[in-house]
Amino acid sequence: MVCALCKIRRPKRSCPGVRGEICSLCCGEQREVSIACPLDCEHLQEARRHDKPVPLDPEAWPHRDIEVTERFLGENEELLLFLGRTLGTTAVEIPGVTDFDVRAALDGLIRTYRTLQSGVYYETRPENALANRIYSAVQDGLAEFRRLEQERAGLPKTRDADVLGILVFFSRLELDRNNGRPKGRAFIGLLQGFYAEASSTAGTTTSLVLP
Repeated sequence: MVCALCKIRRPKRSCPGVRGEICSLCCGEQREVSIACPLDCEHLQEARRHDKPVPLDPEAWPHRDIEVTERFLGENEELLLFLGRTLGTTAVEIPGVTDFDVRAALDGLIRTYRTLQSGVYYETRPENALANRIYSAVQDGLAEFRRLEQERAGLPKTRDADVLGILVFFSRLELDRNNGRPKGRAFIGLLQGFYAEASSTAGTTTSLVLP
């Protein structure tokens, strides 16, 4: 038997991404490059623990004019949890979505909400079909979030500026966690793991704050 990818070396592990046996070298080189690795793959999870993200210069962050503080995140924790859960859930449910698709969706959403600050609404939808589906899911979710909020409080509480700030936070977090691989889903995996844990835990906001 030989590796299902290189067809040369002896296989060392079962790969759920190719549904076959592959060698450890191909696993390391093709992980999230040519292989769409399931988030629950034990070899992917082990590799995540050894990832060394390149430190980001705050000067390179997108939308630097928008300040996102720990206090802001704490004051908008319900919105933070909702948007993060929506992004993570939607990204997992749509086949083929990568961190770069989420990035494109966030970019479109941020551009759209920026126009609301100027008083002239203009919707910027991503050209990427997968990103466009994420964009729509977030917009639909926000509409429902605000509807329920109004039912509870009698008036809308969440401002467009609050939504914009949370979207910018996730945009920066995605940039920080993205490993640069074409099929990489480190950011999606982070969201999925965090919100699964946070569903039964209070006061978890700070664990998502950028270093």
